Amino acid sequence: MDPSLHVERKPDWLKVRLPNDPGFWSTKSLITDLNLVTVCEEANCPNRWECWSQGTATFMIAGEKCTRACGFCAVKTARPDALDADEPQRVAEACKRLKLKHVVITAVCRDDLRDGGAEHFKLVVEAIRTANPGIIIEILTPDFNDRDFALQLCLDGMPHVFNHNLETVERLTPLVRSRAKYQRSLTVLKKALAFAEGKVVTKSGLMLGLGETEEELFQAMDDLLAHDVSVLTLGQYMRPTPRHLPVVEYIKPEKFDEYKRVAIEKGFRHCASGPLVRSSYLAADFQPELDLIKEIEAKAALV
Repeated sequence: MDPSLHVERKPDWLKVRLPNDPGFWSTKSLITDLNLVTVCEEANCPNRWECWSQGTATFMIAGEKCTRACGFCAVKTARPDALDADEPQRVAEACKRLKLKHVVITAVCRDDLRDGGAEHFKLVVEAIRTANPGIIIEILTPDFNDRDFALQLCLDGMPHVFNHNLETVERLTPLVRSRAKYQRSLTVLKKALAFAEGKVVTKSGLMLGLGETEEELFQAMDDLLAHDVSVLTLGQYMRPTPRHLPVVEYIKPEKFDEYKRVAIEKGFRHCASGPLVRSSYLAADFQPELDLIKEIEAKAALV
């Protein structure tokens, strides 16, 4: 993509106020104390001030070095370190101290591991459930290279929400996503629901402003629905550094409102759409149905 396409000046609606809430510093202190990594910091999320002020964070497990080099992502690419055996307990403790009702767990891509880090996801989910009865657990995963055993292993932890991002439209996928494939991501999302025997909510998200057309965006929505995805997030792509892909367009807030209306009309159960929306932003605004939660927890109790 031609770097000259970058729109340099950010519009006013993307300006974020710096924190003055003691909750922000309390959350930051807790994360440091437990030696945890958050995607909030690693991906330079624009919402970390707001989320941390409310005492919430999205935990990034399996290290802070990714084996992929996507054109949009600020997480560093390098050979990862060994998995930390006590990380599940530390994440669970953080959830407990923060008194979370909904937690999102994500991870770097670990293509160096045969299971892509799937078992580590499972262990983290199980530790969180044990230490935090009643919490809603959402996982935001890589594609595990579409290895069925890895996906099943991850889902054996019985999360309530399985999130895997499509990130962009089909035409732009080879440019935007390192090693990932558009159809493979759709397949992983559909398999996740099947492997969980319907006892999970599937969710995905796209970044806008990379040069996609409305027609391509609407096709991506249709593709996700055809693969049984029921929750969608739409947010503005923002260039983390000059080395990353340019922002071709800043989408106006009213356009995001329109896209949310279209998504709901097409059949999504929930859609978060706005310039600052990210996969885990206000994730707790969507809650799986109570009967589904009860089924998942009953199944987990038998394990």
